[in-house]
This record gives sequence, structure tokens and C-alpha cells, in this order.
Amino acid sequence: MQIAPTGRPPFRADHIGSLLRPAALRQAYQDLLARRIDEARFLEIQEEAIRGIVRVQEEAGFEVVNDGEFRRGSYWGRFVQLTDGLVIKEAMYKFHDGQGHETEFTAPHVSGKVHRRRPIAVDEVAFVRGVTDRVPKVTLPSPSTMHFWRGRQYADPGVYEGAEAFFADLARVYQEEIADLARAGAQYVQLDEVALAMLCDRSVREKLQADGQDPERLVDLYVDALNQAVAQRPADLVIGVHMCRGNFKGQYLAEGGYDSVAEKLFQRADVNHFLLEYDTPRAGDFAPLRFVPKGKGVVLGLISSKTEALEPIARLERRAEEAAKYVDADRLAISPQCGFASTVAGNPLSEAAMRAKLALVVDAANAIWG
Repeated sequence: MQIAPTGRPPFRADHIGSLLRPAALRQAYQDLLARRIDEARFLEIQEEAIRGIVRVQEEAGFEVVNDGEFRRGSYWGRFVQLTDGLVIKEAMYKFHDGQGHETEFTAPHVSGKVHRRRPIAVDEVAFVRGVTDRVPKVTLPSPSTMHFWRGRQYADPGVYEGAEAFFADLARVYQEEIADLARAGAQYVQLDEVALAMLCDRSVREKLQADGQDPERLVDLYVDALNQAVAQRPADLVIGVHMCRGNFKGQYLAEGGYDSVAEKLFQRADVNHFLLEYDTPRAGDFAPLRFVPKGKGVVLGLISSKTEALEPIARLERRAEEAAKYVDADRLAISPQCGFASTVAGNPLSEAAMRAKLALVVDAANAIWG
């Protein structure tokens, strides 16, 4: 199946990428770390799990599939591992939930000039193409992922004179990777953008200002970085940007509607569509969608990947109707609000619940758009 950039998302039913790892794969990660199995055996288990998760997506009725990010420890892990100049250190933010529980996490840090050491996700696309006739989708962390999480301490002293110089080098990593992904048969690349979603949160902006940073400058910087990253993509490659407020074991990082970034992001980002979280009141209303230009589409993330409860289709239909007041219904699609497992640990729901949610996405798309 071939797709091409249009004024709407390529699929009415989409999902964000990461899916719950089966127990055998989670155990294999532990066994490999403990040296109870070797790399070859781990790869066998990993690839059998990928074949299985592709079948899950096919059985749910998706026209677009991926490998569930099963080759990754986290959604950005391989990018850091396979790019020279990136290491991992503590982030300056914490995940939390509605009850006040907090979880610290780690994030990318710049330790030297960045260079692409080897392909990052090409093997993911190549393998999926070999086991399905559906369109393969591949995800990459957004450029801001490599800059935002440690504030002004994002890099070792003296490595880069400024953020613009860093993003210029980083853009070449993305340009080379996207070119190789296209040659491997990728038709659809999704960039997972958390920092711009964080900049929708008033408390995050206050924290940045206290750290001596200008939130509006960061919005401009990150939109420009997105555009640099995709600047040399083939004309027939579809690019989507997923806006995420954080996803770790059901916890999140930020809240707030898209108002403060909508005009700059939606109008200036040189991408085909946006995949936006809209599963809880924390996401705000649909009014910011008025800034989405006519030539771009929106995937409404109306279905939660963090809870087992199934959203009634009638409610999803009403929500889509509300969004259509700001973006023509023909330029809309539906998905979960985020992945089910941004890390190996996954969100707190069962595989059966995940399958039911995936089937719900397809059923809702059929109910809304026919």
C-alpha cells in the first residue's frame, strides 16, 4: 500500500507507536542483562515478539503498523545510544500523577559534538516491511528531546557556543536518518515532541524563567529544529508530530491546553499533520486547532493509553464533532493519546485492555468517518 502527503492524516485510525511488551520479551531483557542468554537468543525472542505485535495490529484492523518500539528500552534510548556526543544524565523534571506521587527520570545530555554513528531505526522499518503488507510507521524522538530536559545544563561546558550550533549538527543526524529510512521503505515518520507540550504548562514556564530561560525563545528554537530535521525529506514521505505531556507507567509531566504554542507550531512546522493528546481535561479545549492551516491534518488522541476503561464510541463521536468546529472533519483522524509503553515497563493496563483499546480506535474511526 502506498500513501502520499495530503491535507489530512494518511489514516483515519492511527496509534502512537509504543505497545506493551509481552512477558517473554520483558523477561528476555532481564536475562540478557544477567547474561543468562546471549545476544543471538535475545534477538530471536525480540523478533518473534515483533511478529506477534504486528499481528495484533493487523487483527485490530489497522492499515498502518509498526514494531511496537520493541527494539528500544525507551522511545529515545536507541537514538542516544547510536549517536555520538549524547549520554544520559538526570532530568530536572519529575513525572507525577493526580495523587501527588512523583518519579525521577533520566534524559539525554550532550557530552560532545553530535554525529550519527550508524542507522538508528532503519532495521525497525526493514523488519516490519518483511512481515506485513500494511504501511510501516516509524517513530523518532524530536530534536528538542536532546536539549530540553536538563535546562541550561543540557551540554558539557564548551561543547557548543549556543543551542543553534547544537541543533545545526543534530539536524544532520535527522536528515541522514530520514534519508536512510526512506530508502528502506519508510513512508510515514512520526516525531515525538514532549518539550513543546511542556511549554504549554504555566508552572513549567515559571520554572524555566527561574532558571534564566525564555520560554518563547524555546518555542521558536524547537519549531525551527523540527523544520531543520525534516528539511531534506523526500517529497512523498509523510511526517507527523506527536505532542506528548509525558508518559511513564501512567504518570505525566505537564498539563495545559495548546494555546501558548499553537500558532507558532501549527502554522510554522513543516510537517503534514499533528497527533494531539486530548484524552483528559488537562489537554484543554479544541480552540487552538483554529491555527491549523488548511493543508495540514490532526489526529485526535481521544482514547487513553493509561487506563483500562473503554471510552464509549458515542462520546468519541461527540468529541470529534466538537473538534470539527475548528478543523474540517475531513482533515481529522483518531488515535490513543500516547503510546502504551514509552519504556519497557509499560503503562498500568493489561495486554487484553491494550488490544481492546486498539480495536476501539478502528471501530471509532469507522463510526465517525465510515
